[in-house]
Amino acid sequence: MIFHFLDKYRDAGLFILRVGIGVMFVFHGLPKLIAGPETWMMLGGSMKVLGIGFAPTAWGFMAALSECAGGILLVLGFFTRPACFFLLATMVVATMMHISKGDPFLKYSHAMESGILFLSLILIGPGKYSLDSQYRPTRKD
Repeated sequence: MIFHFLDKYRDAGLFILRVGIGVMFVFHGLPKLIAGPETWMMLGGSMKVLGIGFAPTAWGFMAALSECAGGILLVLGFFTRPACFFLLATMVVATMMHISKGDPFLKYSHAMESGILFLSLILIGPGKYSLDSQYRPTRKD
């Protein structure tokens, strides 16, 4: 293949992807996290698209926390797959909320693209340059 020589940089690419997306999600989630209960209640109200109307403040707090803490975990490559699972769940709810409101594609495409990215990282894993790879027990296959 034409770009086959880049295969040796696969783990560096995963590192750049994890750190870049992680930093962006810290910057997305931190303002929501520090905004307080009023913002959390508004965010948590999105759960109504799943038929869940109770405890919107708690759901909103968890969404903000998953964006901020999940971003930090992505940067570190620590508990990467669980972090991506919670980020994926948050992005699925965000996408569904926008679709249910009749928003145009450009309004919900960021959440949808992020969800695809987090699903992919769940399947691929964090790569060699991560805390997960340092502490993961070696498999004997």
